[in-house]
Amino acid sequence: MVSSKVLLEGASGKRFLLLGNEAIARGVLEAGVGVVTTYPGTPASEIADSISAVAPDAGLYMEYSTNEIVAIETAAGAAMCGVRALASMKHVGLNVAADAFITLAYVGVRGGFTIITADDPYCYSSQNEQDNRYYALLANVPCLEPSNPQEAKEMVSYSMNISEKLELPCLFRTTTRVSHTRGPVVFGPLKQPKLKGNFVKDVKRFVMVPAHARIQHKALLEKMERAKKISEESLYNKIVRNGSGMGVISSGAAYNYAVEAIDFLDVDASVLKLGMTFPFPEQKIVKFMEKHDQIVIVEELEPYLEMQVRAIAKNYVPHVKIHGKTITKYFPRFGELSTRLVVEALAKIAGKALPVAIKEIDEKYTQVSESVPPRPPVLCPGCPHRASFYVIKTVTKNRAIYSTDIGCYALGIQPPLRIGDTLVCMGASIGTACGISKVIEEDVVAVVGDSTFFHAAIPGLINAVYNNHKVTLVVLDNLTTAMTGHQPHPGTGKTGMKTRARKILIEDVARACNVKYVKVVDPFKIKEAMKTLKEGLKTRGPSVIIFRQPCALLVSSEKRRKGEKIVPVKISEKCTNCRVCIEAFGCPALYVENDRVMVNEALCTGCMVCAAICPYDAIEAGGSLDE
Repeated sequence: MVSSKVLLEGASGKRFLLLGNEAIARGVLEAGVGVVTTYPGTPASEIADSISAVAPDAGLYMEYSTNEIVAIETAAGAAMCGVRALASMKHVGLNVAADAFITLAYVGVRGGFTIITADDPYCYSSQNEQDNRYYALLANVPCLEPSNPQEAKEMVSYSMNISEKLELPCLFRTTTRVSHTRGPVVFGPLKQPKLKGNFVKDVKRFVMVPAHARIQHKALLEKMERAKKISEESLYNKIVRNGSGMGVISSGAAYNYAVEAIDFLDVDASVLKLGMTFPFPEQKIVKFMEKHDQIVIVEELEPYLEMQVRAIAKNYVPHVKIHGKTITKYFPRFGELSTRLVVEALAKIAGKALPVAIKEIDEKYTQVSESVPPRPPVLCPGCPHRASFYVIKTVTKNRAIYSTDIGCYALGIQPPLRIGDTLVCMGASIGTACGISKVIEEDVVAVVGDSTFFHAAIPGLINAVYNNHKVTLVVLDNLTTAMTGHQPHPGTGKTGMKTRARKILIEDVARACNVKYVKVVDPFKIKEAMKTLKEGLKTRGPSVIIFRQPCALLVSSEKRRKGEKIVPVKISEKCTNCRVCIEAFGCPALYVENDRVMVNEALCTGCMVCAAICPYDAIEAGGSLDE
């Protein structure tokens, strides 16, 4: 990531190479945002992480909220008082926040309020690839879509201005490719954030009982009529290329592929780029379509733009032929687009042969693919989750049903551990386990991480207690939100402002929920952990076992910071080549070469769990030292 010094002190007018998410963070500083909230989730995480690094010096408030709905509620509270606020989350996070988000459109705000949703086409780090542009339609709020880091930065201020003009929250949609692309960004001047606001009471506006909601719904629709005019005049909805052939309409990351494909094929085309995709700039689109016989819609995921364009065309220019994801089906409704996919589609539409260069690229890609070994995602060497899963699998003899959750530990499904039979959404492990436990005889083990426990698992745990479901909830507590970059959560005792806070212990919460069997164990102490799990499984009602051991990356980092040596294990002459360490435990630091188990000393963290499970005591400390 770019240094916090550059983000905060980079001079106006200078150009810097930034991730899209870092550019958004700079945009926050240039927009004078006073309050930033988040629940971390890839591909959005770096936005708030970058803000957290500079928040005290920048004079704004930043927090890692317990979950996404709390993040939106907290930021909305500030915006109701006239303070500019921003909440960021990944796309599925908006599902969690939807209850507040949709009604908030009725309530409105007094200070600018931007809600960033980072969508994830191709599910690089997510359980689905939903298209959150539909949330703008559902909630009736403006929606902006940047196509590169420079636009991402600029649109933060633009969204705040729109929000304040309409007194509505503004949805800001990025995708993985925009969030994680590096590009040149020209900085603008910083704006001093306003942190003090004033809440002016207005019960009919801010208290959404039915009588008030009916009035505010009508007011919202009137605001959206004003928003349509803003969209028609928006500098982000513009024709970027004039041609006499086909017309191309695109937005977001897909716009980049469309322009590259047009150049690659040398197609005569006009391009209408949409940066404000709701409300739709209807008249601008009509004028664009009137100049062309064929319109091609290039967008990722759902045919969101296409449906709007088809509806407009039916009323104004019915003779225009429209190509997209429906009817002609030139583009897929799943995964990311690419220049290659758009080239193929445009070649078919324009009646052109696929360029020879494409075939050459394919051949080179095939050659490279064959020479690169597959690298499936795995738990890190020394990860305490691997020890926890080994304990669970050994005790249950792999005969239990394991409902898992969102986090690093979802990788427990990989061999040889294979822990994970259901995974739906944040916190669903315990709720799903409750239902499973009522209809089967086998043991049911729900697996959840520490951050996810605070995020969404507590209601499910209360349900398990109240209805006396026989489930064992295993909380894998590695003392951080590891999967998204080691952000703090209520169990860490740290805040987004880099200050200390009182830790909320998971075991205290479980006992407060009236769970009778609550134990904390170190998963590296294999025998003790097995004994505890056996006891928990025998409990008649719900039980909670917290497997607590810091994330291996944090431990290694701390050792290096202190100048301590990391001592890898070594394989002694006692080794019988039984391969339990490989076939039952599966640490990536262990491998087989010349039919013998070997240690990759560059990967080994010296956790010694493999030594604890070796039936012949053939693994011991004392390999080469990491200087």
